[in-house]
Amino acid sequence: MSEPAPRIGRPRIGWPRLGTSTELAVRMAGVALGGQAPLPRLHEPEQQHVASPSSEPMVQLDHPRLNIWPHYSLGGWQDSISECWVRAQVAERLGRVCDALPDGFGLGIYDGWRPRALQARLYAAACADPALPAGLFAEPTVDPLSPAPHETGGAVDLTLTVGGVPVAIGTDFDDATALARTASLEDVPGPDREARRLLYWAMHEAGFVVFVDEWWHFELGTRRWAAITGATPVYGATVPPGFGSCEDRTMDLDRS
Repeated sequence: MSEPAPRIGRPRIGWPRLGTSTELAVRMAGVALGGQAPLPRLHEPEQQHVASPSSEPMVQLDHPRLNIWPHYSLGGWQDSISECWVRAQVAERLGRVCDALPDGFGLGIYDGWRPRALQARLYAAACADPALPAGLFAEPTVDPLSPAPHETGGAVDLTLTVGGVPVAIGTDFDDATALARTASLEDVPGPDREARRLLYWAMHEAGFVVFVDEWWHFELGTRRWAAITGATPVYGATVPPGFGSCEDRTMDLDRS
């Protein structure tokens, strides 16, 4: 039996739990995962500042094989948003991933661009909970050249969908256990391992990198992306149209 959701007004990291088990989703949809190539060795190199931030616009995601479940908005977090904004190139690459996935599969998006005020709330909530590991959320910063990944529009939290149903690939989104590490299931044969491998390689082929501690977190054009690929980071802090400016967000953080 699933655990009851927290009371309204008391948002909690990891809630709501939206994913269906991989085995059940695949069986119900009548699709096959097949054998996937093993994950490569994953690492977290030191990151550099964004010297020349790109002015690439922000867009909302839209693709027939892509579904959006705005996790923090659904969970009742203050300062969350119900839309999903990303950089234009990120949106285009996600469309490529959707088109390349096997029939019956798609992508389910939990989070894209994140307001700095929400980043601060998540970071504070994680730091205040001794049961959660350090570094679960990036520390918010007022420096636009070393922003948290989700403030750039280049980071996206997602999962596979099977028949339009979001899949909990070994864990659900924002799980804080060791099982959330991207390679944690490499020695555990089964549908969860194959689904993680399928997701990783599909995103890799489109140019994304994954965060070693979160199988659902992928980046393009960011500081982490640059450190892993050897490229130059291009995405600094930004805001979508109609959301004010980075300077406004900095003032909001200073007052919090």
